[in-house]
Amino acid sequence: MTDKKPPAKGPSGKISATPKTPRGLQKKIRVKSRNKRTVSSANWLERQLNDPYVTAAKAEGYRSRAAFKLIQMHEELDLLKPGYKVVDLGAAPGGWMQIAAEIVQPLKTGGRIVGIDYLEMGPIPETEFICLDFMDDSAPAKLKKAIGGKANVVLSDMAPPTVGHKKTDHLRIMGLAEAAYEFAHEILVPGGTFLSKVFMGGAEKDFLNGLKRDFVKVKHIKPHASRSDSSEMYVVGLGFRG
Repeated sequence: MTDKKPPAKGPSGKISATPKTPRGLQKKIRVKSRNKRTVSSANWLERQLNDPYVTAAKAEGYRSRAAFKLIQMHEELDLLKPGYKVVDLGAAPGGWMQIAAEIVQPLKTGGRIVGIDYLEMGPIPETEFICLDFMDDSAPAKLKKAIGGKANVVLSDMAPPTVGHKKTDHLRIMGLAEAAYEFAHEILVPGGTFLSKVFMGGAEKDFLNGLKRDFVKVKHIKPHASRSDSSEMYVVGLGFRG
């Protein structure tokens, strides 16, 4: 598969989801706003430099710190298995697809990993990527063709650009979550799993009621790798009733 070393494993044999803080970040790095650097960009850079998950992702060869979010949710909920067919919505830059490929091992098991995003990204071994907006009318059919029928897991890390208005941002991300769920309802096998990003403040009542009707178990989860000041969280449906 990839030429990088796999994530460290703990006593249980599962992928370790808690990277150690790199030595260089033990002492907080301060970034000044100067020249053409604005205060907001300086704050962003300072946060990046002091984020152990950013450093750990680079060390492990992952494309984003988000890889550790999926690792942690998988460790808690056992989302992925070798041989699974997995669809990743909002896949760029590819961190979740990398983790899914490591666990599913498509070439060895016959599983498949298919991702979609309107942002371009480089190829990931043993996966297929479609550069297209998921909200495009042609997207569902292309995903179904690429995955080869039904899927065991549908993952959605899609999120619209925030505008700073809480209610508007909530409605926009819920629109994406509902579209992802509508697709998952069509493509999941019985017993399948659906995971979608939402914003803190709760998913819409009708959306949650639909999940509770269609899945054996529904949970909200905020992985430790999500920044503490972020309002993001995830809703997971386990055991699709079909």
